[in-house]
Amino acid sequence: MGPRSRLVAVVCAAAFVLSGATGPTAPAAAPECTAGTEVRTAEGLVCGVVGTGVTSWLGLRYAAPPVGGLRWRRPAPVTPWSGTFAATEPGNRCPQPGQGTPRTAEDCLNLDVRVPLERGPGPLPVMVQIHGGGFLLFGPTDASRMAATGRVISVEINYRLGVLGFLAAEALGPHSGNYALQDQQAALRWVRRNIAAFGGDPGNVTIYGASAGGSSVCAQLVSPAARGLFHKGINQSGHYNSLLGKDTSWQPQDCTAQWPTEREAQQAGARFAAALGCTDDVAACLRALPADRLVAQAGDGLAPDSGTIAPVVDGVTIPLSPAKAIERGRLNPARVMTGVARDEVQLEPAETPERYRELVREQYGAHAPEVFARYPLERFPEPAAFLAYRTIVADSNSVCPSLLTARRLARHLPVFAYQVDNPDSPPAGWLDQTKPNGAFHVSENNFLYAVGSDTWNANQSAYGRQLVAQWTGFARTGDPTVTGTPLWTPYTGDDPRVMSLLPAGDSAMTGEIGRQHQCNFWHRITPEPR
Repeated sequence: MGPRSRLVAVVCAAAFVLSGATGPTAPAAAPECTAGTEVRTAEGLVCGVVGTGVTSWLGLRYAAPPVGGLRWRRPAPVTPWSGTFAATEPGNRCPQPGQGTPRTAEDCLNLDVRVPLERGPGPLPVMVQIHGGGFLLFGPTDASRMAATGRVISVEINYRLGVLGFLAAEALGPHSGNYALQDQQAALRWVRRNIAAFGGDPGNVTIYGASAGGSSVCAQLVSPAARGLFHKGINQSGHYNSLLGKDTSWQPQDCTAQWPTEREAQQAGARFAAALGCTDDVAACLRALPADRLVAQAGDGLAPDSGTIAPVVDGVTIPLSPAKAIERGRLNPARVMTGVARDEVQLEPAETPERYRELVREQYGAHAPEVFARYPLERFPEPAAFLAYRTIVADSNSVCPSLLTARRLARHLPVFAYQVDNPDSPPAGWLDQTKPNGAFHVSENNFLYAVGSDTWNANQSAYGRQLVAQWTGFARTGDPTVTGTPLWTPYTGDDPRVMSLLPAGDSAMTGEIGRQHQCNFWHRITPEPR
């Protein structure tokens, strides 16, 4: 099993654990609606269920099932219904590798709405969660804690994943691909139509997400079709692709990556179709195949005949790659929070000095000698090879690209930048717990969603309260400085400081991150966006 396959297997196992699953069980009957939870949406009457701190409406369809002739097409409207839809259990997740306990099916264009029981006066701000997973895995996370504690309405969406969400092919028509991004926009249009009926403010919508969810925020910031559908965006760890070399985790997809052109994507689609034996009437042939065969053929997306399993520059939904569009200021109006964790790594680790040297040469090519000089093994404690390469990858692929995005965005939009510097988050299942992983990829999600909160110490508990207050405060006002949090000033050309997020009330603004991570060097060798 290669490093990428191990990553998918371990991450899927971690998701299985975090979901609370313990093994196959008989399907439970759907709960009944709680009295008094009826809401009339534009599509029909729905009812939900009251839980701890929130009322939830689960599995609400925002678009028609993308099956049969609707596979690889723009999301179609929902057919209105008569009677009352009992929204009391989660809908299907979208097809993906390593399917576990959560139900997966192509009929997956659904969302969850959570409204705090203690609403207070006036319509509430709305936070729309776009989940991560490399555009290949997972589904949304229950954000009840944020909704109840921060007094916001949470909307958590499923969208098409992998090859079913992104396949581009000439046979599928011009500007094919990016169906998943169009799904996200369809969900935002659902919010605009319906959220007022749940007590939300359609004029105060924040999109947010981590990893591929953060990359999605960048995509929606530059997509003309998303204009007016949201007012704020929080990009968490949307920088994770390889800077120069071989990417061993994901197809190019993050906020600064070189996304495939329409021509490149169509060529990949032709190879994918041919590998499945679809050479005549290609579109009909592909649409007739079962979803699990398509997902299996696409695999991890890194083989030559995998098709496209992540966003492409299709000329319509995404006219330019986010990096290029941000540089040129072709952006939807919004206020933005953006940041990464200090020690993010999405590439194979270095276990020995020899492997450290091999990986640095593989990833940085002609720049390897300067990288070795800047990150000498003797400057790191044991396991020195692991720590040195972890630091290099985090600096080149995540921290410095994030600062570059903040700098480019700040020329056009209000921006609040951050770095997660907390090395003591609850452990993640996809990481080797015998290694010093530091402040790892999307570790702040544990504190936003209260994962493992029963084991938090006092420092972590204070940190969790702070993050929820900052995220929901930004959603409410466009400024993350609220009661119970440190002063967080905008990132500007004149004041390029970043919020260093630390537990125990120690978070503070700093201007040292670029120097600490050698960003002048990394910016110098970063390819120009295209």
